This record gives sequence, structure tokens and C-alpha cells, in this order.
Amino acid sequence: MTWLVRAAIVMLYPRVGDWPGAEDCDLDAFLERFRRETTALMWIGVVLGSLVFQLTPIVTIFVPLPASLLSKEMANHHAERVSTTNIYLLRQSVFLVKLVAGMVWGGHPSVRERFALRPLPPDPGTWRTS
Repeated sequence: MTWLVRAAIVMLYPRVGDWPGAEDCDLDAFLERFRRETTALMWIGVVLGSLVFQLTPIVTIFVPLPASLLSKEMANHHAERVSTTNIYLLRQSVFLVKLVAGMVWGGHPSVRERFALRPLPPDPGTWRTS
């Protein structure tokens, strides 16, 4: 199911101009580690949120196609509409995916450099033991 999550994250955090997108931020390695370290409930939530994102263009932009088959412009429009919909369950499902996407994108050294921030220090790997 990682491919489903990856596809949603790439559409939610695309490349814009010379800014990197999520796919430029070691996304595959991050998702592998996230899947390994997260709880089953969190992973299920992210997968279901990604599925909701893929299946809801019919609700947001009235196109009966999965999000992966949309043009770049339509995918951007869908991502914006699903993120701001008044349907709370829909919006929060996708928010969970955006949370994970923000972790990979915002923590990447190339993105942090664009914001004049120092790279994050290496993960000490102690959160499960402390």
C-alpha cells in the first residue's frame, strides 16, 4: 500500500517552480522508515486517507477518475478542494496524509535550506526507549 500513499503525497506536495516536491525529498526511504516505526492504526489511517484522496475527484471537481489519472492542473485543483471541503471526514482523512507529507518535505535539508533553516540533526533513535 506504500505506492498508494506515495502517489497521494506526490500530488499533495508537487514540485513548484524551482522548489522541490515531496518526490525530491527521499520520499521512498522516508515511507519505508515511517511504515516500520509507526503504529498499525496510524499506518491504516494514512493508507485510508490516501485511498480517499484517490477516489474523491468525483466529489471535489466532478470528474469520475481516480486522482492518479488526472492532469497536473486537475490534480492540483482536486488537492486544494479536498483539503478545504466542508465534509469534515473527507478533509480530515486527507489531512492525515498531508501531515506525513509535511514531515518528509519540511524535514528535508534542501527545503530547510530554502527557508534559511539549519538541517535537522540526525535522529537519535531513542523515542521508543525513553
